[in-house]
Amino acid sequence: MEDVTPLPPRPLSHVLFRQWWRELVFLHWAADPDEVARLLPPGTYPDLHLGRTYVGLVFFRMDDLALGRGPALPYLGSFGEVNVRLYSRDALGRRGVVFRSLDCDRLLPVLTARAAFGLPYRWARIHTRRTGTGISYDSLRRDGSGAGARVRAETFPAPYEANALEEFLTCRWGLHAQLRGRTYYLPNSHPRWTFSRCELTSYDETAVAAAGLSTPPGDPASVLYAPGVPVRFGPPLRLP
Repeated sequence: MEDVTPLPPRPLSHVLFRQWWRELVFLHWAADPDEVARLLPPGTYPDLHLGRTYVGLVFFRMDDLALGRGPALPYLGSFGEVNVRLYSRDALGRRGVVFRSLDCDRLLPVLTARAAFGLPYRWARIHTRRTGTGISYDSLRRDGSGAGARVRAETFPAPYEANALEEFLTCRWGLHAQLRGRTYYLPNSHPRWTFSRCELTSYDETAVAAAGLSTPPGDPASVLYAPGVPVRFGPPLRLP
């Protein structure tokens, strides 16, 4: 297994696309490894920290999406996103995430990501609000399912040092997904995370159960806030 590292363990061969992740709020709960294993693509397995795996609910804004070295796409390259993710590893020891759902408030990126990468994007209404130290996200899918998520948090400029579990959850240098029956690994690269102190005010969600997982029993095991990082993605790599 690769170590959990604050910086990417390998360089990208070249850049497929770029984007910024901004104003991220991470909520995490412990999850049943057997339940998680059934939801991962072939060739991947639940990644464990001290014998436990986790499900993450992540709220953020995606900005300045760009292809290769080209300019950022106007309008379509910036949107709100809320995703449910699991933690994976493969036979080569690469740690990654597996997205069970990605709610997005722009329809064209939803259709493009589903077709090009097989990622489970869903078109949703997402509202983001910043008021002083407060930040909130509200997401509701447009498909009539009622699935969505809401979070309210207070953020502060004081830095926060992530613990070993939180490094395990956020130092992820790729994703595993399946397209046309084949599992692949899509590597990414970004600067070291910086976190700020964050206090969860309230949350409500139906997205985790809609992603095929048991409803989390109680408050999150971890709550994190990050101002953001620029991210680069490399070309997909097929699993052996």
